[in-house]
Amino acid sequence: MAAETRDATRTGEAQYPFLFLSSMKTLSARPSDIQHDWVVVDADGMVLGRLAAEVAKIIRGKHKPIFTPHMDTGDFVIVINASKVKVTGRKLEQKTYFTHSGYMGHDKKTLLGNVLAKHPERVIEKAVYGMLPKTALGRQVLRRKLRVYAGASHPHVAQQPKPVTFNKSEK
Repeated sequence: MAAETRDATRTGEAQYPFLFLSSMKTLSARPSDIQHDWVVVDADGMVLGRLAAEVAKIIRGKHKPIFTPHMDTGDFVIVINASKVKVTGRKLEQKTYFTHSGYMGHDKKTLLGNVLAKHPERVIEKAVYGMLPKTALGRQVLRRKLRVYAGASHPHVAQQPKPVTFNKSEK
């Protein structure tokens, strides 16, 4: 009897008996449990980084209780009004996007202000893609779940997307 008490005290069972009553199991989502919805986000007046973080969270599925890191549990996201997104500070003049052709000296640097004027969709896509995981799941599956449009209209009415709003304040 004394040996059993000593072992229970050593393992902590005597101090915390509620921890040892049942075994805890981790939920791992099955493909039959996963449901992919469509959501629409209005980027009008939102700060680029905060918008991208929230969109990446929805695409990854972290807002759902059945989130499993190695599976696609997220939703499809449609971002409208990409041309009306805001950036803070002097990023329009200072932030650059870098591309390289593979040849020596053939690198290009483009300012955020120029890209936002010509192709506002690419700014949001690049910001969101940078927040997704750099794995096969992120490159092959999650990148296809984002649709960005510069204007207020989109062709995905048949999917019946639900509107999602985020806090637009910059702190």
